[in-house]
Amino acid sequence: MLRHYGVDLLDWHRGHLSSRRLRVLTEHLPADSSFARAVHGEQADWTVTDHLLAAVVDHLAVANWMFATANRDEDTEPAPYPEPVPRPGGPDSAAGASAAGLSAAGEERSATAAEIVAFLGSP
Repeated sequence: MLRHYGVDLLDWHRGHLSSRRLRVLTEHLPADSSFARAVHGEQADWTVTDHLLAAVVDHLAVANWMFATANRDEDTEPAPYPEPVPRPGGPDSAAGASAAGLSAAGEERSATAAEIVAFLGSP
């Protein structure tokens, strides 16, 4: 709070900052804040641009793979399918597996009430 807004959190305790104002300031903290990293983990480090660039790289890799597969000699071994760029909260991480509705073993499961509230409450 102090770094981004110049507001000391103790002002709320002292009565100089209303609870509503504290909530508004907290909800609008930038993605590089410590609070955002604590709430969203490694996903807070990625912007929309980063996600779009990763998608472009993935699509280009698949297009190159398709071209190489279609134009290879019949005797050569097919090229392996390209791996996508790892993303924060992806299926490989624990947060990504729970967000994708997968258990640790990779089986589908229902979201818990806490996960639904966390999903609906995040911006």
